[in-house]
Amino acid sequence: MRWRDRYGIRRLRGRKIAKFDREANDADIEALIAFAKSRRGVEFYVEPETFATDTTAVAVAHDGEWTRRRVGSPAVIIKVARNLALPVYDVNLTGYPGRMRAYNERRRNSTAQD
Repeated sequence: MRWRDRYGIRRLRGRKIAKFDREANDADIEALIAFAKSRRGVEFYVEPETFATDTTAVAVAHDGEWTRRRVGSPAVIIKVARNLALPVYDVNLTGYPGRMRAYNERRRNSTAQD
């Protein structure tokens, strides 16, 4: 069963918008689900569709570790989050959590020391 069937999402056919990026697929959604199930304190942040990319979601764990994947539409990640009982936020309204920036900084510092 495809994730679009599973979550009842249908894309509009005949949409003629040029994109540089590929569309979301089952592997993208499954990667977000696997990330959320393997870590604690996960929250989803929806990023809007742009000319170059499809709608994406960032999953952020309690320690700031994160992953970004295409989701196709905000409705998809909202349904995934509801099924996992996890919060989902619009990044345009909330911004990214501070722990995500701290995680990126820790990674940068550890890479610079190697």
